[in-house]
Amino acid sequence: MSDVKWIKLTTDMFDNKKIKHLRRLPDGNSVVLIWVMLLTMAGRCNAGGMIFLTENIPYTPKMLADELGFEENTIILALNALEQLGMISTDTNCLMISDWENHQNVDGLEKIREQTRQRVAKSRAKQKLLGCNAGCNATCNATVTQSNAADIDIDKDIEEEIDYISIVDYLNAKAGTKFKPGSDKTRRLIRARWNEGFRLDDFKTVIENKCKSWLGSDMEKFLRPETLFGTKFESYLNERNKNGHTGSSVEEHTEYGIVF
Repeated sequence: MSDVKWIKLTTDMFDNKKIKHLRRLPDGNSVVLIWVMLLTMAGRCNAGGMIFLTENIPYTPKMLADELGFEENTIILALNALEQLGMISTDTNCLMISDWENHQNVDGLEKIREQTRQRVAKSRAKQKLLGCNAGCNATCNATVTQSNAADIDIDKDIEEEIDYISIVDYLNAKAGTKFKPGSDKTRRLIRARWNEGFRLDDFKTVIENKCKSWLGSDMEKFLRPETLFGTKFESYLNERNKNGHTGSSVEEHTEYGIVF
C-alpha cells in the first residue's frame, strides 16, 4: 500500500548551530543538501526514520552516491559529519535518522490518523454486517452502530482497555526480546495505534508478519516497538503472508506533503 510520505522543515533551519557547523566544513553546502535528501528518503521509507533500499537491503555509501548524484567521498564525509553531530545513526546495518519524530508534520499525521480511524470503523462495521444472517433486525444494526461509536469516539476510558502487557509480551515471545510494557515511549506508540482503531489481534499480526520477514536477517535489530508500532504499522498489518492472506481489509490511501 502507499504510505504517508513527508518531512517537516522549519524556516529557521539555517540558524541551527549544527547546520551552520556543517556549512563551514569542506563542501559543507553539499553536506547540508545530502542531509535534506536523507530526510526525504526516510520519509519515502516511512519506517520510523530508517533509510533502506528494501527492508532487507540497506544502503551503502556507493549506493547513496549513485542515487543522490554525489561522489562517494562526499557521501562518506557527510555521513561521518552527521553521525558525529547525532543527526543520524549508522551503528546498525541500517541508516537511521535520529529523533525522526521532530521531522514529521504532526497536524498532517493527525489528519491521516482520523482518516484511518474512519476506515477501520467502516471496515469493522462491514464485517459485522456480513456476519448478520437474514433474520438480523434493528438489534443487530444497533450493535454495529455502537461498535462504530466505540471505534471513533475515543475517550480517556479507553486507556483502561489497552492491553499493553499482552502486546509487549507477545513481541518478546516472538522476537526473543526483553522490552518493558511500562516504557512511556512504547505506551505512547501503542496508544496512538489503538486510537486509530487497531486492536490486540492487529498488533499480533504485525508482530508475526515482521518476525517472519526479519528474524535471522540484518533487519532483526528493528523488531522493536518504535519500528513495529510506528507510522508504518498499517502497511505492516497488510503485508501478504506466506498463505497469501493479508492482516487487514482496510482500504489503501495516499497522502503527500512537505511543510516549510
